[in-house]
Amino acid sequence: MAGGTWTSQNKKQPGVYINVKSSMAQAVSVGDRGVVVICEPLSWGPEDEIRTINVGDDFTPYIGYDSTNSKALFLREIFKGSGHTRGPVKVMLYRPGPVGATKAAATIEPLTITARYNGIRGNDIAVSLAADPDNEGSFIVQTIVDGAIKDTQDGKVIADLHSNDWVEFSGTGDLTASVGTVLSGGTDGTVSSASYSAFLTALEPYTFNILIYDGSDSTIQAAYVAFIKRMRDNLGKKCQAVMAGVESNSDAVISVKNGVVLSDGTVLTPQQTAWWVGGAEAGANYNESLVYAQYPDAVNVLPRLTASEIDDALNKGQIAFFEEFGSVKVMSDINTLITYTPDKGEAFSLNQVIRTQDTIANDVYKNFSQNYIGKIQNNATGRDLLKAWIVGYLNEIQANGGIQNFVSDDVIVEPGQSINAVVITLAIQPVAAVEKIYITAVLTD
Repeated sequence: MAGGTWTSQNKKQPGVYINVKSSMAQAVSVGDRGVVVICEPLSWGPEDEIRTINVGDDFTPYIGYDSTNSKALFLREIFKGSGHTRGPVKVMLYRPGPVGATKAAATIEPLTITARYNGIRGNDIAVSLAADPDNEGSFIVQTIVDGAIKDTQDGKVIADLHSNDWVEFSGTGDLTASVGTVLSGGTDGTVSSASYSAFLTALEPYTFNILIYDGSDSTIQAAYVAFIKRMRDNLGKKCQAVMAGVESNSDAVISVKNGVVLSDGTVLTPQQTAWWVGGAEAGANYNESLVYAQYPDAVNVLPRLTASEIDDALNKGQIAFFEEFGSVKVMSDINTLITYTPDKGEAFSLNQVIRTQDTIANDVYKNFSQNYIGKIQNNATGRDLLKAWIVGYLNEIQANGGIQNFVSDDVIVEPGQSINAVVITLAIQPVAAVEKIYITAVLTD
């Protein structure tokens, strides 16, 4: 269904077109958040395909490594959450198709064994064929990864074997014994910027909260910025992108300034800390802020910023980490919007405010598209139904601390310029977490 923002009532496609404007003088049942998307070069898995990893899932079927492996670091960081907010409920993972990637393989004449996917992970696979003591002429065929048996089957000829999650078998003829043959020749190849463009094209139909880019290629960063703005403004899908070092002057983009050091000594660059920021931003609810949120298991920041450097980062709309009492925290939960207008005031630079407006916009879009468009008449009764739902919904948001000072008269539903259109005006005042506390201490005798 069509969506996005509007300036005049000239849309052709049926849909829900939503503008959110500031009503704060230069300062103006709810759906769940928690969906992160990342395009990540990998050493295992299908290419050019979006796959969903839910919280608590085993990572192995998706990336070829379990959660303890260093190759799974990016997923561990994304799912962490903060000291006082949850992490995402799911990650949509895309492995970009690399150039020059190869599959590991081995031969036990006349059997050929090929890794299921391109990548160096295939080099960790071994296949053993041992005579079956209970079935003369038959062999027990085991697929082994990192010393662990992943698949066992029995056969006399190659045609008896079937592919599994790790390898594919081919050839013709009788099987022969092998103590354990290791596959080799698997390579990861290289990922070009064109692969990221293909990813963004594949991603467009999906709904998500946060898109992460963990690289430093300025061309790819620009493509991500343009994509996320188009998703928000043209398609009506309210989401944000997280990356490092970007200055884009947009509430659609969150920029990370510095990196962190984990308790085991692992150093994460600003690009890599985008993993955690993206996951934490997606997991935080509309009535939660990451201001002073603790980065779990982080013990230091790198580089450490001076007070003036932190001020400079905040002036550029960048998230900066600082260390306090042995823990690492977020200085301010902001995005890169630094130029304000009457329609988009300073409050829109706060990600909690964006979460509130995005939650409302996404929920209104979903509810109206499912329950109202084409199902009610554009008369007083129909418009009253629209208003009643919005008022009830916003009262729930207010009860949970997302907005304040809301009354039913803040919702106006009127006929549009065409006979099949309505115009809905909402006046909402988002709530933001306290960031600055000014104290005057008076000493008396």
